[in-house]
Amino acid sequence: MIPGSKESHPSFRKSFGFAFQGFRFAIRSERNIKVMLAGFVFAVVAGLIAGLDAVRWGIVLLCCGVVLCAELVNTSIETIVDLVSPEYHPLAGRAKDIAAAAVWVLCVFVAAAGIITIGSALIGKFL
Repeated sequence: MIPGSKESHPSFRKSFGFAFQGFRFAIRSERNIKVMLAGFVFAVVAGLIAGLDAVRWGIVLLCCGVVLCAELVNTSIETIVDLVSPEYHPLAGRAKDIAAAAVWVLCVFVAAAGIITIGSALIGKFL
């Protein structure tokens, strides 16, 4: 809904449709989303091999979900910046770089959490 418009909000079902449409678009058009999904698949396979317990599964899935969400937010920020600044502007570039850096920092910490979580389960399983 556009602020100030007389139209009502879309239905709950329609809102989920828009979200799914956005996710599909991101998967089709953004390389980094595909990389994040590949990381998610890798984490799930590693978790299955390690035989994670429920708490560790919760940690792994939460970390994967947060990374995917951060990448989607980064993609939306980059799209908005491209919309409002079609020509190159140093501030537009800085905004996009900072948004990408936020995802990168998150990925570093999630990778560390994954190594600790899955690694400790693997050590416990094979020792």
